[in-house]
Amino acid sequence: MQKRETFSSRLGFILVSAGCAVGIGNVWKFPYICGKFGGAAFILIYLLFLAILGFPILVCEFAVGRSSRKSCVASFQVLEPKGSRFHHFGILGMAGNILLMMFYTTVAGWMMCYFWKSLTGGFSTPMTTDQVAAQFGSLTANPGQMLFWAVLATVLSFGICALGVVKGVERVSKVMMTGLLGLIVVLAVHSLTLPGAMDGVKFYLIPNFQAMAEQGMGNVIFAAMSQAFFTLSLGIGSMAICGSYKEKGASLTGDALSVTVLDTFVALMAGLIIIPACFSFGIQPDAGPSLIFITLPNIFNQMAGGRIWGTLFFLFMSFAAISTVIAVFENILACSMDLWKWSRNKAVAVNLIAIIVLSVPCVLGFNVLSSIQPLGPGSGILDLEDFLVSNNLLPLGSVVYLVFCVTRYGWGWENFLAEADTGKGLRFPKWLRGYMTWVLPVIILGIYLKGYWDMFASKGASYLLPWLAVAAAFMAFIGWIIFSKKKAW
Repeated sequence: MQKRETFSSRLGFILVSAGCAVGIGNVWKFPYICGKFGGAAFILIYLLFLAILGFPILVCEFAVGRSSRKSCVASFQVLEPKGSRFHHFGILGMAGNILLMMFYTTVAGWMMCYFWKSLTGGFSTPMTTDQVAAQFGSLTANPGQMLFWAVLATVLSFGICALGVVKGVERVSKVMMTGLLGLIVVLAVHSLTLPGAMDGVKFYLIPNFQAMAEQGMGNVIFAAMSQAFFTLSLGIGSMAICGSYKEKGASLTGDALSVTVLDTFVALMAGLIIIPACFSFGIQPDAGPSLIFITLPNIFNQMAGGRIWGTLFFLFMSFAAISTVIAVFENILACSMDLWKWSRNKAVAVNLIAIIVLSVPCVLGFNVLSSIQPLGPGSGILDLEDFLVSNNLLPLGSVVYLVFCVTRYGWGWENFLAEADTGKGLRFPKWLRGYMTWVLPVIILGIYLKGYWDMFASKGASYLLPWLAVAAAFMAFIGWIIFSKKKAW
């Protein structure tokens, strides 16, 4: 059997893991909700929940990956006690990664398209706000153009993965993440020098307790909790695969802390790029795709040297998107190699074709299939795919990893702690055992159910009840996986 590759350095592991965690949500969502829910006061609450929600599960994923040296489709089978059914989650985890790439390749293609538009002067002539908006509308209305960019993102990322873990994934991720971090600092410094930028900084970073009161403390806490939980892309083995290529020289707690800090740094710096620029030009910093593809190009269009700054921004966004795609593709390839014993080249060839074909519904969902609105009026196929991954597989998968690591239903606390503490560096806090066993799973399930309520409650029983049935089915399956063999906690 071919020896499993390992990252050539600790830095490579950290940057690949951070590349997977740093995604589009860091840029188009975090800055807006931070300002909306109280600025620096919200950031403090967010950091608290990041420490007590995301961080422990990140260490769990890393530990399962490093100890098993397998992808999510095989790692549980290696570590689980005899008679356990945790290994059934492996297929669901693999499906989650594939489902994620069915729409994320489209989004990555958008970033590359806008980088090319900015580089070649697509926004250099004076344009009205409506004309800037029409640029994005013309892109999404053209299935051929959409598919071209999605295929380009897919071929580029799989081509990098085909080179191997060290020569491909690690080497390229180091370059992209270093470039990303450099670009984000340059862009933030530039935004802070714009006229009126300090008004945006005040909106973003000064504690605004009145805004918190207006939004409701419960909504603020839930928003911070949700963002802290989802920002690290936990639950479907995307971080576990990074752990599976890591040597045992350094403890997992310290490396998980480094990844968390990098992810948070990018989110905070993104706000210093976007919010001051929006305030400088009197434009509302809306969240979502409209912020990236309409609001910001409109700002760059008005800005001195806007072509240069727009090109740099969309290069930064392309790095953020492609680094995530590469990490998830590597997980899919590892699953294929573990499950069917394929060579890397065969896994690349088969999955390249599969992902391209499976990306077509998302592409067509903006034009030919736009009448399909599964989550209610205004939704599309991308929204459905995102909902299944973000609102279902990530939270429930996180519960699986958590229970697997801290209880004797699965791998168990002692085994997890021994793996987490192997190597030099920070030790994992032993006193967290009770919290991770009894409290954290309940919090995650609360986030899961609240997400369903927020999505469907306002749309009436015709949407809420069928999707609650879907939630119940997901929870029943996860419960069957976890509790199939009765053991004492």
